[in-house]
Formats: sequence, C-alpha cells, structure tokens
Amino acid sequence: MTQEAFVSRLKKVYSIYTGGLILLLILLGIGEKLFGLPPTFIGYVFLFGTIAVYAAIGIISRTGKVAEYYVAGRRVPAVFNGMATAADWMSAASFIGMAGALALQGYNGLAFIMGWTGGYVLLGVLIAPYLRKFGAYTIPDFLDARYGGKFPRFIGIIATIIVSFTYLVAQITGVGIIASRLLGLPFEVGVFLGLAGILVCSFLGGMRAVTWTQVAQYIVLIIAYLIPVTVLSFKYTGNPISQISYGFALQGIEQKFAQLREDPKEKEVREIHKKSAEELKAKIAALPQSWEEGKKELEAKLASLPSDDPSRAELEKKLKEYPKSPQEAKEKWTKAMKDAEAASKPPKSYIAPPSDAKGMVNFLALTLMLMLGTAGLPHVIMRFYTTPTVREARSSAGWALFFILLLYLTAPAYAAFGRYEMLNLVGKAFSEMPSWVEKWAQVGLITIKDLNGDGIIQFAEIKIHPDMVVLATPEIAGLPYVIAGFVAAGGLAAALSTADGLLITISNAISHDLYYKIINPNLSPSTRVKIGKALLLVVALIGAYVASFRLAIIVELVAWAFSLAGASLFPVLVLGIWDKRTNKYGAIAGIIVGLGVTIAYLIASRFYGFELFGIKTIAAGIFGMPLNFIVTFVVSRLTPPPPKEIQEFVDNIRYPKGAVKAGAEE
Repeated sequence: MTQEAFVSRLKKVYSIYTGGLILLLILLGIGEKLFGLPPTFIGYVFLFGTIAVYAAIGIISRTGKVAEYYVAGRRVPAVFNGMATAADWMSAASFIGMAGALALQGYNGLAFIMGWTGGYVLLGVLIAPYLRKFGAYTIPDFLDARYGGKFPRFIGIIATIIVSFTYLVAQITGVGIIASRLLGLPFEVGVFLGLAGILVCSFLGGMRAVTWTQVAQYIVLIIAYLIPVTVLSFKYTGNPISQISYGFALQGIEQKFAQLREDPKEKEVREIHKKSAEELKAKIAALPQSWEEGKKELEAKLASLPSDDPSRAELEKKLKEYPKSPQEAKEKWTKAMKDAEAASKPPKSYIAPPSDAKGMVNFLALTLMLMLGTAGLPHVIMRFYTTPTVREARSSAGWALFFILLLYLTAPAYAAFGRYEMLNLVGKAFSEMPSWVEKWAQVGLITIKDLNGDGIIQFAEIKIHPDMVVLATPEIAGLPYVIAGFVAAGGLAAALSTADGLLITISNAISHDLYYKIINPNLSPSTRVKIGKALLLVVALIGAYVASFRLAIIVELVAWAFSLAGASLFPVLVLGIWDKRTNKYGAIAGIIVGLGVTIAYLIASRFYGFELFGIKTIAAGIFGMPLNFIVTFVVSRLTPPPPKEIQEFVDNIRYPKGAVKAGAEE
C-alpha cells in the first residue's frame, strides 16, 4: 500500500471512530435521561468499552517485526504522529493534575502550562529533527553513536529507566484513581485493574500498536476535556468559548477569597490549624519519646474499652495507621505540620504572582525544569523516530503542539470554573453535605472536618486533593453523569496513552539497549521482541506495585520525572548535537553529576525538609541541570577531542539530507 493510500485509509477509519464515539455519548445521555441508566452501568461502559476498543486496535496492530515494534515501521504520517505525540504527552498529569494544580494554586500552577509548552517548542527546534535524521530506535542508541563506546549508552540506559519509571508511576496512579471512582473499588484494586488496559496495547504490538491506540485515545481525551468546560462556560456566561469567558470565574474566586480572609469563623478555624501545627512541631522535637508515649496511650485506651464498644473500631484504625518507627513518625508529622501551617494562613490572591522572593524563585525554577525536562523525555523523543522523513518529523512537531494547545489553553478555564463550583461548599451546613463529597472521600481525595464544631463548612475545614478537580467538577456542577463518566474515560485515555509509551521506552532500554547492544549482540530479531514484551510485563507490574503506595500527587510525581530528565539527558543531547567538541568523558561525567545531585536534593527535600533558596522538591533539577552542562563542557575541554569520524557524524546530523547510516538499523 502506498503512503497516500495509507493516509487516506487512516482518515476514513478515525472519522468513523469519532462518529461512533459521539453517537455512544448521545445514546448513553438519552438512556440516563429517559430510562434512568444507573451511574455504575455508565461507568462500566466507559471503562471497559474504551479499553475494548484500544485492545482491538492492539490486536489488529500486533507485530513481531523489529522495526514495527520499536518505531512503527517509520510510516506514521505527520498529522497522526502529532496526535499520537500529543496523547503520549497529555498524561494523567496534563489531563488530571494540571487543572487540579491550577485550581488549588492559582497563578503558581501556570508554571506547568508555560514550562510544558515552552519545552515542546524547544524539543521541536533543538533536538527532535536531528535525532530523526540519526534514524535509530532510542536515546541510548544516539549516545552510543555520538560519544563512542558502550559506557555512554549504559549511563543513558540508567537515566532513561529512572526518568521513565517515575513518570510511569504517576500514570498508573491516575489509572487507579479513575478506575476506583468509576467502579467504586479500592484504589489499590483500581491500579491493577487499570493495568490490564495499559498492557493490552503495548504488550501486543509495541510502538505500532501504541501509535494507533494513542490517536484513538487523543480523540477521546480532547472531546472529554472540552465538553464539561464548554457547558459550564455557557451555564455561567452564556458564552460556550470557555477560553475567553472564564474571567467571570476568576473574578468570583477573588471576591470570595477576600471575604474569607476577614470572616471571623474562618479566622477561628485557622487558629485551630495553627495550634495543631505547634503541637506537631513539639512532638517532632520530642522524638523518639513522643512516638513511644503516643503509641502507649493508644494501646492503653484500646485495652480499657469493652470488646463491644463501638469506638474500638476507630481506635484500632488509629493504632494501625500509627507510625511504625520514630523515623516514620518524623516524616508523617512533618508533612502534617506543613499542611496545618498552610491551612492556618488566609487564602492568597488567586490571580496574583507570588509576593515573596522564595515563591517567585521556586516558580521560575519549576518553569525552567519543566521546559528542559520536556525536551529530554525519552518516550516523547522516540515518537519522532516513527515518521517517514525528517521533514515529516518537523511537521509532526508542529501538529503535536497544535493538538497539545487545545488542552493547555482550556486547562485554566477548567480550573477556574472547577474552583468556583467547589467554593459553593463554603457556608453550607454539614447536614446538607452533597453526595459527591462522600463519594470522593471514599477514594481519599477530599476531607471535611467540623473543627470548630459550629456545624457549618468553613473554607479552612476543606482539604481537597488536586487529582480530583477535573474528574469531580462535572458531578459537582450537577451535569449529567454521562459527562462525568466520559471525563473519567478521557482521563483514563490520557493515562493509558502515556503509560503505553513509557512502558515501551523502558522495555526497549533494557531489551534493545542493554541486552542486545551490550550483552548479546547475536540475538535474533524475534527473540529481541519477545524479551521486550516479557520485560514490559515485569516493569508494568512493578510500576503498579509502587503506585499502590500513593507516594505523591500525580503532578508532583511527573515534576520529579521532568527534573530528572532535564538534569540528566537534556544537556548531553543538546551538546551532542550542537557542540562537536563535547566528548564521551564529558557526557558520562555530566549525566552522573546531574542525575546524582538532582536525586540527592529530591530525597533531602522530600523526606528531610531540606531547602535551598525556597526551591521545592518538584524543581530539584535546577541544581543538577547547570552542573551537568558545566561538567560536560569543562571535562570535554580537559580531555582529548572526539575522533574525526564522530565530528563528521555531528555535521552529518545537522546539515546533509538523509539519515545517518551509523544510527540506522532496521
């Protein structure tokens, strides 16, 4: 089949698919309205129906050919690669976490939009076309050919796995939240159930199956994202174009926050939080004695109660959740203390930038790391290996940016309308608590406690998890459940699409880059594919196990991945393309220093409260990234220059037409 006929067939198939999707929405909406279809049924339809479609695409696209498995046969047209790249990029963080961060943080959340958008432009200009001209399968392939020797490849493998696995855990976390909400299952069960949807495409057909599935997933997620915010915009302003009408919500939020700052009841609750923070601070200072005394007190209370006392269950739960060691107590109490301190402060302006120097430094550092991390993400870069030509790689970067911006320009509006709706809780009686609160409380994403005992909900008594904002907003706004269910299906599509790409990247790093390229070069093509599939399954199970512990919110996990990518891979990729003098000694030293410093700061900040210049954990790469550039540059100048053939290799990537032979391996 010619490329023209192939493109024409793709347009026809996906047009039919989109029409069928819209028809399904209409039919379910009619069924809910006229026949009272229960939410559970609708949830099952969206969850299993969409996964069934993705599975069908995976089965149809299954392959055992090496080039098809790793780079989709390099036949993906620019427009469709742009959609697949956008789906690969629009992870659970983009779909669920970004609007959630904007809704709860206001201006500070803009770091994610600016960083990610700018990073994609950087990727399209500085890196992607040149790696496509190189024409291999993976980033470690490039590091091996560009810097010479197996050690640069090995270091690149380590960095790729660390970055991709961190990102993968975030996607599986998103899948768990969605599955547990749609089906009413525990989060841990939802994680492993959703894992089946992740595996069904990536396991069967590698990059070929993942590509065509991601196109289908993009269509689902963008429609799901646009529908509720369009409805809310029309509801409040009469204008369906939310991107230009959400100023109404911003104004309403600012007015409400101004009232909350002066409300006597709010001040009363904030004082309670302040007192709680002080008590926790004292307990931390008194460790390990405070931990021992707290445990003994709970055990004594439990022992004093009769076996049939109804309060025993609550005490048993507290004892079960009590820290297992003084170190764990320090971590838990420190986090609780910081949360209490944050809740003790009046709400800041929603639309104003950080007023303090540390806040602005952290904002700028996070924006920069998200930008550079985007340009260094292995699973996104791999997408540009799938186009027929370098020209199409450039074109697909433009299309991808267009498809991404459809969501990114909508996210602030979604966040504003979602926040506006949630503020309607404030002032309600606890006896009038809406049903959606209880449902999301069961998932562990919202907590409301009557701290001052007045029976009225205060703003400072509400603790909302950012990961629930996008998924819960349609339900909070009173929209039909079919819309809420479809939004969940969109979030699932976003998480699945990125998870598929990440799994392929990790399995390729181990099977192709490590096992085939370093350990056993005589491996047959079919065996390579089989090993890749087996490793993919193992990595997926490990990722699901780690995700079940809920280490952090989705957007935080993703920010870690971006910091790690920006501090390890971005500098050596840019210098490898644009500086012929950079050699393998500099690249190896740079990756080790950049990655090591970032991980060290991430651990120290996340678990021990260590901070420099007010920079939070999520921007940890701001320390490793410049050190990587400096170390790579200096070490390269202090050691012999690369061989002549490698310098010619760099020239060949940047200027002549065609693919570099050293990198091509079909």
